Amino acid sequence: MRISVVGATGRVGAKLTRILLGAGHQVRALSRGGPALDALVELGAEPFLGSFDTGTGDLDQFFQGADAAFLMVKTDWNNIEGHYPAVAQRFVDALEKSSVKLAVSLTAMGSDVKGKTGHFECFHYLDQKLNELRNIDLIHLRAAWFMEDVAAWTGPVAKYGRIAWFCKPELKMPWVATDDIAWLAAKELTNPTGRHRVYLEVGSEDVSMNELAAMIGKEIGKPVEYRYIETTREDVKAEFLARFGTPEKWQDDTLSANALNNGIVKFHGEHEDRPKLPTTMERFIGDVWKPRYLEAVRAADHRETFFMWVARD
Repeated sequence: MRISVVGATGRVGAKLTRILLGAGHQVRALSRGGPALDALVELGAEPFLGSFDTGTGDLDQFFQGADAAFLMVKTDWNNIEGHYPAVAQRFVDALEKSSVKLAVSLTAMGSDVKGKTGHFECFHYLDQKLNELRNIDLIHLRAAWFMEDVAAWTGPVAKYGRIAWFCKPELKMPWVATDDIAWLAAKELTNPTGRHRVYLEVGSEDVSMNELAAMIGKEIGKPVEYRYIETTREDVKAEFLARFGTPEKWQDDTLSANALNNGIVKFHGEHEDRPKLPTTMERFIGDVWKPRYLEAVRAADHRETFFMWVARD
């Protein structure tokens, strides 16, 4: 098959491109260039310079001649609400003129909910816009929290033995490794079923913050505490805005957490209904997170991030 991959040098896209090339497919890799793209070209990918996120490059030509396409949007934290609609429209404009018959889109849990749900709201718009493509079969991969995001807590655990965030301690949340997203995307791209609109909930298991802290503690051999931070705390908001982020990022993070805490955003159906994925959180903590934690301990990495500040004694 001939497959066009958006974001081919990113966490998901690079793994996906390698899987597809390894299976003998022709891959057109979209990137702004650089060593990561050069490495894919060495493996046989066809390079295409440009970006749907910025609108640069001859994007109308990117999907030409392709049988299938992988779509994803890189978040612009300085323009969250405006960025996704602009990129989604570029996707639609380019795909309508193309030979693509199947597209797999990386979206997120909560994309089925219309309303002020923080980052999830952007994915709702993305799904709805792509559904305007009447002549293309669409697989929407509604991804859970990335397990890789847990890396933000290596420093706080190393220094304080604690992680802190806005989600309730016992709230069960789905998680997924980005390698597993790439694996599933490759499977869906190369095994078309002719289904017109499909939504797949992509998460390996549900883990609460308390369970995550206990899992990390077991792996490193000492207790790890979870501290729940109320999103209504004005002192935390003031510190965040003064030192760590923008009002837009604060609003996005707190709206997202509130949507999860209140059950507005969640996975639907039974766990058994999800695609079977190989990476469990326990395996991820042992194989990926722990080496990063040990490096943080060795390097005495005490950089004052927001995650470090809210975890302080």
